[in-house]
Amino acid sequence: MTDDVLARKEGRAGRITMNRPKALNALTHDMVLVIERALEDWHDDPEVQLVLMDSVGDRAFCAGGDIADIYQRGRTGDFSFARDFWADEFRLNAAIGRYPKPVVALMKGYVLGGGVGLTGHASHRIVGESSRVAMPECAIGYVPDVGGTHLLGRAPGRLGEYLGLTGWRMGAADAILAGFADTFVPEALWPDLAARLIESGDAAVIADFAAEPPAGELAGRRDDIDDAFSAPDLATLVARLEASDWGHETLTALRKLSPLSMAATMELVRAARREPGLELALARELRAGVRIFESGDMMEGVRAQVIDKDRSPQWADTIDSVTPAQVAALMESLGPNELKLPQA
Repeated sequence: MTDDVLARKEGRAGRITMNRPKALNALTHDMVLVIERALEDWHDDPEVQLVLMDSVGDRAFCAGGDIADIYQRGRTGDFSFARDFWADEFRLNAAIGRYPKPVVALMKGYVLGGGVGLTGHASHRIVGESSRVAMPECAIGYVPDVGGTHLLGRAPGRLGEYLGLTGWRMGAADAILAGFADTFVPEALWPDLAARLIESGDAAVIADFAAEPPAGELAGRRDDIDDAFSAPDLATLVARLEASDWGHETLTALRKLSPLSMAATMELVRAARREPGLELALARELRAGVRIFESGDMMEGVRAQVIDKDRSPQWADTIDSVTPAQVAALMESLGPNELKLPQA
């Protein structure tokens, strides 16, 4: 048991509160298990008519998985810890996506990586003025996971490739446009909204609080993004950005990221379009995630961004050297370690 996440019944709601504000509510393995257990307990509980997920602190709902422990285990050659953590986390993501009762997520502040896994598959996803939603995994030599490629694959046009590769942080309007959120509610109203949800057990009350979000940025950039990020591979994407009158800042950002991660992300997003479904996406993400961790790029990315913080990762590949065969190898079956999900 951990106090890093609080799970309890209040009124007609089961309430899950992220409670590690000093760590931006980063998600640990223990937290995953507590949330999973609470959802199982409330599944058939007639007193719980909806689930409400929120957070302590103003900066983040959840800024991702707690990767420092994964890194330290990986340094000793122990890759099974990460694989088991991700398998349990992905099982939770699938459970949220198929949950039979409304799941309402209040997405305050940073909602990154693992935070998207908790909120993105909820039935009612609420954003406010502070919301910043992103899948920034390519910066640490990893790939979008927790069902993120399922969401990216459903985003309009080529926003999925753009968001997955760049890790662009979406405000409220952009998160709604891209399909990572549903409704904007001014954060000053969130306490009243939570009280109504707990009292009524009825997610329909959200409509009483909904408002128009502040204008976003992605809608006005759709044509340019679609033109560039429909490229068949990284090299072509780079050429299109170089030839554009808008993409040089984007290209500068991409050159800092793991080329293998970007190539794998491009394939994962497109695979999610070809074969849609959250559970299929999770299975692909586990394969790619485990293998890219073992390849060394994630270890180097976490070292550079989180541990040493020198922001100078030395990637194993370049944008020009990554091959389709490397990407295909990441997607191969894990055999006995394939993701196993309960039958619906």
